[in-house]
Amino acid sequence: MGVRRPRPASIANPPPGLATAGGPPQFRAHAFTLAPAVAGLRFDQALARALPQYSRARLKEWIDSGAVEVDGRSLRAKDRVRGGERVRIRALLAAQTAVEAEPIPLTVVHRDRLLFIIDKPAGLVVHPGAGHAHHTLQNALLALDPRLALVPRAGLVHRLDKDTSGLLVVARTPEAHTALVAALAARQISREYLAVCSGVMTAGGTVDEPIGRHRTVRTRMAVRADGREAITHYRIEERFGAHTLVRVTLETGRTHQIRVHLAYVGFPVVGDPVYGGRRRVPAGCPPRVAEALRSFPRQALHAARLALAHPRTGRELQFEAPLPEDMRRLIDVLAADQA
Repeated sequence: MGVRRPRPASIANPPPGLATAGGPPQFRAHAFTLAPAVAGLRFDQALARALPQYSRARLKEWIDSGAVEVDGRSLRAKDRVRGGERVRIRALLAAQTAVEAEPIPLTVVHRDRLLFIIDKPAGLVVHPGAGHAHHTLQNALLALDPRLALVPRAGLVHRLDKDTSGLLVVARTPEAHTALVAALAARQISREYLAVCSGVMTAGGTVDEPIGRHRTVRTRMAVRADGREAITHYRIEERFGAHTLVRVTLETGRTHQIRVHLAYVGFPVVGDPVYGGRRRVPAGCPPRVAEALRSFPRQALHAARLALAHPRTGRELQFEAPLPEDMRRLIDVLAADQA
């Protein structure tokens, strides 16, 4: 089975008749007339309909800063419109982050004017946070393209755990970021992972169980009846003596989703320090296999494939990232034990 094709719904730039951006890259300029259909709406709601390529937070920022004029005067976000008003915008794109750029080497799988596709190594934190103020993927992205400071989260559309390797999509403009975040929410971006699990599966399957914050250990996630919808599909790629290599497809993108769901069905990811329990070394396995399992430094999880529609052209893009060396060696050792 190949990468699932995204649904055909477009995430392209606004259709003909909507305002388009102009001016220098650090500015956005628009001039248009509000449609009669927005009569009675709040001004911020009408503006969001007219300019769907921007997030509501950014549009509100422009309204509040006075960058938006309606028939030559300023309106508040909550003011009602009649439809037919003339809107003019000339807004500076303010920096969206105070994170500093750091020249950290990155593997760039694809780049164009709107996108980067990055193959993230294991061990690299995606966002700065408690205990990780520097040396993150976001720091590296700002060095790769300083204009990403104008895009929310330096353009990151989704995330991977620190010790998960593989593909991530990064938007290079605010408009592309809004479109790709919407596409991800609409399940129009396909993500496939490879994972080495403890235990021998007899068949693939689907885990459709809600996930929420663990009730007592707040750094962990758990299957909870009152959690958010979470759907994970998995199928067997290869079986070993006491382990299984599976290909996993996500419908949703909850924190730690794959790790939580595979542990929930009894096949935790090898090396997972949070959901895998103590390291499992099968009784009677050869010393080489035991050593490979004990020394594997992280969860054996890799974001191997990514498919999406380009945010400007709508053309389908598909990318693959080869297994990193540590996972390839682990799989080789497990396979050799089968020979």
